[in-house]
Amino acid sequence: MTDTEIEITADLVRDLLQEQHPDLAGLAIREVAGGWGNHMWRLGDELAVRMQRMDPTPELQLKERRWLPVLAPRLPLPVPTPVRFGEPSERFPKHWTVMTWVPGEPLDHGSISRGAHAADILAGFLRALHVEAPAEAPAGSDFGAHPKRCTGGFEQFLQAIDPDAVGDVPAVRAVWADAVAAPEWEGPSVWVHGDLHPANVVVSDGTLSGVIDFGALFAGDPAWDLGAAWVLLPAGAAARFFDAYGHADEAAIRRARGLAAMKSLFLMLMGQNGDRGIPGGKPNWGPAGRAALDRVLKGV
Repeated sequence: MTDTEIEITADLVRDLLQEQHPDLAGLAIREVAGGWGNHMWRLGDELAVRMQRMDPTPELQLKERRWLPVLAPRLPLPVPTPVRFGEPSERFPKHWTVMTWVPGEPLDHGSISRGAHAADILAGFLRALHVEAPAEAPAGSDFGAHPKRCTGGFEQFLQAIDPDAVGDVPAVRAVWADAVAAPEWEGPSVWVHGDLHPANVVVSDGTLSGVIDFGALFAGDPAWDLGAAWVLLPAGAAARFFDAYGHADEAAIRRARGLAAMKSLFLMLMGQNGDRGIPGGKPNWGPAGRAALDRVLKGV
């Protein structure tokens, strides 16, 4: 059995806790649906165990261990904070981390009904996050580049989706072309979440209540987060978000809109894969991606 075929069960999680953190082994363990690179398990009421699953290296978990304790205290929304480290062992040769649990329902299973409130909350969160990062902060890899260096990924997503599902393909390409033509980010490298989409935020009472999965965290262009104005918020809330954020110039908004189009296509592709029974597909991501792309094309 290869590493990727290891079955992660509640018994395995409890055994690992008993071996490395026995004081936590008596807490209730419940599986959390979803996840791809990592498998999540609730641990009692206030903790969760994040098990490396499909991620080929521990880099993303180690990054969260290093930087989330630094960032969390100044962020206005709850984020998962590492409290214990699980190291590879004969029983499970990968990394795992015990983190604080962020309560709420993932947006890919929920909805935002208080759009203006959510726009203000998201803007405040990103203003707090988007401060100049230290020299030793991680650089972007697949995430973080100017859109002109991401055209291969954009085309891959666009061409993989049923054209009838995309609809106005020329309009999508026009949004992307405008982002490619936008000037590059000339400010300092700031902290960027990098992967804001409906499965990576949680909602309560009709608004945003937490942000999770910082595996893509990097220092660079904030436009990679600003696309959340269309990817996360309901129609009509983007203008409110940018007014509240207050630091995005025209070039940043153009880059952000193109990146939001690419993220929408990614969500649609994952949904299509789920509908077709392809491993790793997420059927419920398709409608979220479709709605986001509509907002991108309308610019609202």
